Amino acid sequence: MAYKTILTVVTDPNLKASALEQAITLASREDAHLDILCLGVDRTQMGYYYAGTNAMLMQETLQKAQEDAVEIQKAVKKRMAAETIRWSSEAAVAQIAGLAHLVSHRARFTDLVVMPKPYGPDKGIEDEAALEAAMFDGHAPVLVVPVAADTSDVGKRIVIAWNESAEALMAIRAAIPMLRAADYVNIAVIDPPQHGPDRSDPGGLLSQMLGRHGIKSEIAVLAKTMPRIADVLSRHVQDIDADLIVMGAYGHSRFREAILGGATRNMLEKAEVPVLMAH
Repeated sequence: MAYKTILTVVTDPNLKASALEQAITLASREDAHLDILCLGVDRTQMGYYYAGTNAMLMQETLQKAQEDAVEIQKAVKKRMAAETIRWSSEAAVAQIAGLAHLVSHRARFTDLVVMPKPYGPDKGIEDEAALEAAMFDGHAPVLVVPVAADTSDVGKRIVIAWNESAEALMAIRAAIPMLRAADYVNIAVIDPPQHGPDRSDPGGLLSQMLGRHGIKSEIAVLAKTMPRIADVLSRHVQDIDADLIVMGAYGHSRFREAILGGATRNMLEKAEVPVLMAH
């Protein structure tokens, strides 16, 4: 089991805002084929204009999105010209409402999607939409990388955020190629339930499963000494000098996380190391 097809989505001609560099590095390391989706996004919502203006505005905004897609692909081809990895690029246009279908269709046929952090002052709604489309509709694991992250050696020291959820287990299974190659794997369990079936050995069955894959792991049971799970996890990552987090995504609904917050959104906002997520 390995990552042989990697996808990244680029929505801005300024390639520094994308995860292209990290995807290139990872594809080279894994000897994988890199698919690059150059996506021009029409960010307008036509239902909010006066009658009679929709057709004209739609033509104008779609034309701008098409120009963006061409410009993005031109920048990508220029960047990739000297690369020796196997790669391909595709220019496409989507309105926000149709973005999920386009991205998810590409994500279904990849082993791993590499995306930038979706939140920040220079990020648009399309960044979050593309990430969620890959996970929810594409059913693909997503490696979310900070802009300055180096993926050449990512996965040497890995923290698994384990809460016994189906989402976490999906992420762990998707991360097995990296876990096998890691020097150190730490299973972090935060405030395990006192009356659960694994109360006497939290994380024990997961450690056993990983061991049968040849993956040695240690278990750290952490108290929730900070208001947010993401804060406890981030501090633990710093304490043990980890370079990758593996965790399930959106255990609650996306709407609830968007309004009330949650471990997924909090981690995506503040993570300083790459995060491999699955839902």
